[in-house]
Amino acid sequence: MDNPSVLTPENLYALVRQAMPFGKYQGYPIADLPEEYLLWFDKKGFPAGHLGQLLQLSLLLHIDGSRAVLDPLRTAEKHHTKPKPKTRLRFE
Repeated sequence: MDNPSVLTPENLYALVRQAMPFGKYQGYPIADLPEEYLLWFDKKGFPAGHLGQLLQLSLLLHIDGSRAVLDPLRTAEKHHTKPKPKTRLRFE
């Protein structure tokens, strides 16, 4: 990772709440992408921009064994999700 300013609280939170926009793991939170998938990007090249920085940060946390730092953020994210709509029961 070329830019040390990528390791910010905002980016750590983005790892938990931002979903992968394409590919095999489309829709998965970036923090939940498997290390093998991130290593593939490392070999082939990360996407440009903020997404690429988040993928690199996620890989760094995998390699460093620091993924537990995201656990409190995951808990906070669960409390901010929208409730599921109530299901109507139909009796016929």
